[in-house]
Amino acid sequence: MSIKAPLQLTIVYDNNPFTENLKTDWGFSCFIKGLEKTILFDTGTHGDILLANMKKLGISPMDIDLVFLSHNHKDHTGGLEALLEINPKIQVWLPVFFPSDLKYLITSKGSSFVNTDNFKQIFQGAYTTGIITGWIKEQSLILESNKGLIIITGCAHPRITKIITLVNDLIKQNIHLVLGGFHLSGFEKHEINQIIKKFKTIEIENVGPCHCSGAEARSLFRTAYADNYIKIGVGKEIII
Repeated sequence: MSIKAPLQLTIVYDNNPFTENLKTDWGFSCFIKGLEKTILFDTGTHGDILLANMKKLGISPMDIDLVFLSHNHKDHTGGLEALLEINPKIQVWLPVFFPSDLKYLITSKGSSFVNTDNFKQIFQGAYTTGIITGWIKEQSLILESNKGLIIITGCAHPRITKIITLVNDLIKQNIHLVLGGFHLSGFEKHEINQIIKKFKTIEIENVGPCHCSGAEARSLFRTAYADNYIKIGVGKEIII
């Protein structure tokens, strides 16, 4: 593997604050550049908030080549229409089970979509895990970087441990970072500590839980990972 340029990940939508002049709101979206194409992972809940945050961060909808949707909840798909109205050239990668009305929305804007099912390369250095089954089905994004794999999760509804185990089995590279929603709100402390133990067993190097991860989980991961914990909120930029 040889990735020439560093990857830049920018959180453009999250319910956790980071940059003072950006609006927080329930949802998640991450802008990724440095690979063959630019990716927007999920689109948050409200298009106006997404676009306003992007503008303040110097990111135009015209900068986006591809939108990757993790699952069909509005806090991850709600900003899509606003994006496509400005840039209909965006290609949308979504799980095959997404409803026909959302797929029609995409094509009605003049855009195209790719149905995903199994593990697949999107382009060099970017992969979908494929649909991961659970109480809510979801796909996650895998990126290759100079420092190892990056896993980005929307809400990790099928369980974050299932996702990281799957990726560890699919691609035999070190996992440099797991970032996104871990869906651990309401979990007991001992349950979260068992999940952290699994992260350590797989030798995940850095973590950035946000969105639906929950305050206690973020605190416990921060304690366990110390300097390898990345505080995530809207506006956070990570260079890898």
